[in-house]
Amino acid sequence: MTPPRSYKARGVVLRSRPLGEADRILTLFTAEHGRIDAVAKGIRRARSRMGGQLQFGNECAFGMHRGRSLDVIATADLVTARWERLVQPASFAVASLLAELVVGFCEPDLAVDEVYVLLNGALDALGRVADPRSLLPRFGMRLLDALGTAPPVDRCVRCMQPLATRAYLDAEGGGMIDEACREPWRDMPLWDGDDLANLRALAAPRDRAGAVLVARPQVARGVEALLMHQLGRRPKASALIGGLGETTA
Repeated sequence: MTPPRSYKARGVVLRSRPLGEADRILTLFTAEHGRIDAVAKGIRRARSRMGGQLQFGNECAFGMHRGRSLDVIATADLVTARWERLVQPASFAVASLLAELVVGFCEPDLAVDEVYVLLNGALDALGRVADPRSLLPRFGMRLLDALGTAPPVDRCVRCMQPLATRAYLDAEGGGMIDEACREPWRDMPLWDGDDLANLRALAAPRDRAGAVLVARPQVARGVEALLMHQLGRRPKASALIGGLGETTA
């Protein structure tokens, strides 16, 4: 059955690039259709009606037309305006990394409700936290869990035995390993019981997360290493994060 030529979607603008003299190709993450690329015609013209709505990070209700290679954005009604809160360097850097992770991990046309809710929640929180970077470890763990690729947080990824109060991060292996499975010749950071408890809190579902949502320094580095391994590269937006200097939190 041929899908209808026109459809509606609610989504977040994740990135854009110029097309020709007046158009742009936007990458959207939508609640109904997951990640899609679509053309916004005439958006670069000064009199474009959609230019203000289609800013990075904004959530919109879209009216779409199916095209041969790329769909076309016919209408865009602003749902949540976020651009003003993203102009601060730290907020923009973190939002860029959130967008890059969603684009990198989510296949086109794969709709995952939890990812959509997670992305919107994180973008909304950027203006409410003292250090936006503190959102990244929790977001990373919840993103992996929503996509079914999160590491086990209470068992060794090699022998699947319960972790005690000491463990080691093996990012290439996909998670934590215990003392018995550790390879002595490899330099792997030691995690204590507090680190493991912090990782479990970060990975917990929203209704069971509790109050501990800020990552300990070693845990934050560990989550970053896991994301980089699964993504297959270092995110480009990490350079923006690194340029912010040390946290004052």
